[in-house]
Amino acid sequence: MTTPTFGLIIVGDEILSGKRADKHLPKVIEMLGARGLSLAWAEYVGDHPVRITATLARAFASGDIVFSTGGIGATPDDHTRQCAAKALGVELALHPEARALIEERMQDTAREQGVPYEPDRADNVHRLNMGVFPVGARIIPNPYNKIPGFSVDGAAGGAVHFVPGFPVMAWPMIESVLDRQYGHLFTRGAHVEKSVIVFGGMEATLTPLMERIEAQHPDVRVFSLPSVDHPEYGRHIELGVKGAPDAVQAAYPQLLAGLHAFDLTLGPELVRD
Repeated sequence: MTTPTFGLIIVGDEILSGKRADKHLPKVIEMLGARGLSLAWAEYVGDHPVRITATLARAFASGDIVFSTGGIGATPDDHTRQCAAKALGVELALHPEARALIEERMQDTAREQGVPYEPDRADNVHRLNMGVFPVGARIIPNPYNKIPGFSVDGAAGGAVHFVPGFPVMAWPMIESVLDRQYGHLFTRGAHVEKSVIVFGGMEATLTPLMERIEAQHPDVRVFSLPSVDHPEYGRHIELGVKGAPDAVQAAYPQLLAGLHAFDLTLGPELVRD
């Protein structure tokens, strides 16, 4: 069975302007990696409805499993819910489960503040907009404050899962989606990387060797990570192969043998699961 492709969309002007540093990309990579999965692509988009709609349309059509963070609130700069509906060509509607959860949250807040809950008050009515999702959406529970996110199926078994931009909410929600819906895809221990630190080499010189290894071992990918100012190794190239353990075990010795044909100095060997 082929593992589906995972993608990430990060929405928000505050990221692109530098007002906030993105924390989602490294965390999603970490969460996927802990489950033997990997992130294939990521895309940043500002709070621009036309661009968000185009980005989501591509995601829905891709057949990929995509997480989208940010823009699902109910302020004027939150456009993601509306853009998702437009990209899908469906209407927006107040989701009944989302409504119940938002009302429960508002009741909790009133109780904490020691004031009566007034469901018809203008600000409380407005808060229900956070539960207005594209028709056919499923909710994603939010353990932090009960205000849910939502999921919508895309093409060819793919889906886009929408969560808030706040990491304290988004990360548990993403993990819950992974564990509840995609546990059958987890492949812990089924992926390994083996590499060696190469001193005195150039990528252009090593490229024929890399191409030969990939041609002889189509189940692995060869990678090259050059560095000019590494705190421990200084200028070097980390050259290696990654894939299933058996495939890596077969390809890596040939990579090392190929390197010995060059006038190079080899440093430490590295293994990553």
